[in-house]
Amino acid sequence: MFEHEPRPEWVAVEEFLSDVVVHPDGALQRAVQSAVDAGMPPIEVTPNAGKLLKLLVRSSGARRVLEIGTLAGFSTIWMAQGLPDDGQLVTCEYLTKHADVARANVDAAGLGHKVDIRIGAALDTLAALEAEGAAPFDFVFIDADKENNPKYLDWAVRLGRPGTSIVMDNVVWEGAVLDPSMDEVNAPGILSALKLMGEDARLDATVIQTVGSKGWDGFALAVVR
Repeated sequence: MFEHEPRPEWVAVEEFLSDVVVHPDGALQRAVQSAVDAGMPPIEVTPNAGKLLKLLVRSSGARRVLEIGTLAGFSTIWMAQGLPDDGQLVTCEYLTKHADVARANVDAAGLGHKVDIRIGAALDTLAALEAEGAAPFDFVFIDADKENNPKYLDWAVRLGRPGTSIVMDNVVWEGAVLDPSMDEVNAPGILSALKLMGEDARLDATVIQTVGSKGWDGFALAVVR
């Protein structure tokens, strides 16, 4: 959706922080390049955001992570790095060709034993996880088709437990949450999910705006009460 070029200083600061503080390893760098080589859209999280996910997983003591939206596995690798060696991450990817790239990247990172990639519509996968008794998950990351964000949020709560952390990416969308007509495909779902976060008695939430190479955006963090 993003139509405006990010400011050069945003990108420069992001790259500086990535080089000085974040230090993405070779496996992560290869994952980004593999997405480019496979012709995927450049919509993976930034290294700074990926490192934040890793630290949130680690600091919360999570052992089971659910990811909705895999792409090439960049955020998957970050979060799996934050898990203990016997932890598990289940990630939902709609496209087989994306899942194949992600699997290769996860395996190359030495994290294949932690990661279960489920292929298909995420809403179907989430229902299957519930039927399997796979819940509860300790940490959930939502970064998929935005029109289904309200449904993904509800599933995150259902598959979580009191204390489960939920992170939803791309919730500012260049300010389109203030005027959904700016992007009638994505913005309504984003806005509805934000309203649900604020109104749902099961959740305690906040939103952080961000700027950088991905433009003006933000992420929401909620904790299940």
